[in-house]
Amino acid sequence: MSFLHPEFLYYMLPPLFILFGLLLTQKESHAHFFSQEVMSKLRVSANTLTLKARNALFLLMGFFMILALAQPVIEEGKVEIKAKSADIMIAMDISDSMLASDVYPNRLEAAKQKALTLLNQAQSERVGVVAFAKNSYLVSPLSFDTSAVAFLLRQLDTSSITEKGTDFLSILDVLSKAQNIKDKKYLLILSDGGDNSDFSKEIAFAKKHNIVVFVLGIATQKGAPVKLQDGTFIKHNGDIIISKLNENIADLATKTGGVYIQSTISSDDIKAMLKEITNVSDKKELKREEVQKYIPLFYYPLLVAIFIFLIATSSISRRKSANTLSVFTLLFLFSNQHVEAGILDFLELKKAKEAYEEGRFDESANIYKKYANESQKGEGYFNAGNAYYKEKKYKEAIEAYNKAIFEDSDTKAKNLSNLGNAYVKEAKQESLQKAVESYEKSLEIKEDSDTRQNLEEVKKLLERQEQDSKDKKEQDKEQDSKDKNSDKKEDSKDGEKKEEKQKQEDSSEKKEEEQKNQADNNKTNKNSKDELEKLDKSNENNVSKSLDANMSDAEERKWIEQLNNSNSSYMYKLNDEKTKNTQSNEKPW
Repeated sequence: MSFLHPEFLYYMLPPLFILFGLLLTQKESHAHFFSQEVMSKLRVSANTLTLKARNALFLLMGFFMILALAQPVIEEGKVEIKAKSADIMIAMDISDSMLASDVYPNRLEAAKQKALTLLNQAQSERVGVVAFAKNSYLVSPLSFDTSAVAFLLRQLDTSSITEKGTDFLSILDVLSKAQNIKDKKYLLILSDGGDNSDFSKEIAFAKKHNIVVFVLGIATQKGAPVKLQDGTFIKHNGDIIISKLNENIADLATKTGGVYIQSTISSDDIKAMLKEITNVSDKKELKREEVQKYIPLFYYPLLVAIFIFLIATSSISRRKSANTLSVFTLLFLFSNQHVEAGILDFLELKKAKEAYEEGRFDESANIYKKYANESQKGEGYFNAGNAYYKEKKYKEAIEAYNKAIFEDSDTKAKNLSNLGNAYVKEAKQESLQKAVESYEKSLEIKEDSDTRQNLEEVKKLLERQEQDSKDKKEQDKEQDSKDKNSDKKEDSKDGEKKEEKQKQEDSSEKKEEEQKNQADNNKTNKNSKDELEKLDKSNENNVSKSLDANMSDAEERKWIEQLNNSNSSYMYKLNDEKTKNTQSNEKPW
């Protein structure tokens, strides 16, 4: 037998023996005043243990508990554990065609969800992620930490790169260099298949480098147009492109020993794909280790300690046992985490009541509101509303009354009556209407003379307000009609005088305008030639600047390459730079 944690024996047993050694050497309190002979004559026989006997039992109990903490075990033998993995590399197509929306919400988002489902299912496999279009970019290397891989995978979008097109040879080339040539490599491609009709080169390359390709087709045969982030659609020769699923990519999977599956709405497709990968793959041994196997024995000393504890406590007198029971009861009450209110809440409520009676309504309202929020009792909100009402904070009082919920009809009627009083104090048209509703609801539950009187007074007040508003409208109409009649009479008298003056002013103004027009025409004729010359020069300068601002194709290509090289994203370009012959009829997706 051995111990997994012998440090408990070294550091806890010596202090235990020292402590109980001091306790066992102590005398009982009466032994200081009476001799043993006198005590034997005076003592009445009882079924309780002596103090030393009890302390000895507690010492044994502590010893066995420490022994259990040290975890005694029996060595059963060694077991060899091997860590194996299929090492699945996920290749995500992030070309512009993956933005097509024939798969909700688009192909790229659907592919990401499929890959995340696979990461959740393949907890015992090493999984990596590579994004590719014309070039390949490392998102995450092979790792058992699927949560970190999933985080990086969620950040993928087509704006991470500036290239278009789909090159499957690039991803196969990257995978062949990343792992040992002799080992089989497993590649899962999530793509719409691109636009190649012949995959013979890719198949030959995969067979040469021991790559087994699995393809999950993320698209439909009907297809959809490719909508870019600026809202425009990709066009080719003036026509909008309809990107469809290229089923020719199935040859790349089946002829390399893999499986081709067309995606579905559910996650059954990716689960079936993972099952096919695990069935086909030869898992590589990553690590081998021998682990010692033990038979645990800690529960034996723990059971002995519990048995000794029962013996020691059962020998205590009735008075002490009652005290022990009360201690355990208090511990249970204070350890309960699901009680609705605290044990000492009555003290807080007493303070709130005293503050209310002494006129400190703000303090009382805060205490009642705190109690109500913790206990969710209607009495707390009701009392808080009364305190706010006394403090003339009618808005807070209305909120408290509305939160107060009662099952008793009497208290419910009182709460509604007080709510109506708070609405009346706001002195608004809307609040008066609400006050009437509250009073009526209260009277439906229970008839009360004060509430009935308040209801009648509020109704009279509303009728007066309506009558006053009608009288004001009639007065305003009469005043408007009088003003219009007076204005017409004054206009008729002043009209004749204004016409004579207007004729004289018009004749003088015409003469002045003719003189000014002649002078202005002379000036404009002189400066017209100069202005035209200036406009021609400025137009020439603008044309030259616009010509300089245009960028040639070579400069644009350099600028894009510079952006790729200086990109600070988490993706790292894996392909070597190669000069590619661009064709004039190359498709733009």
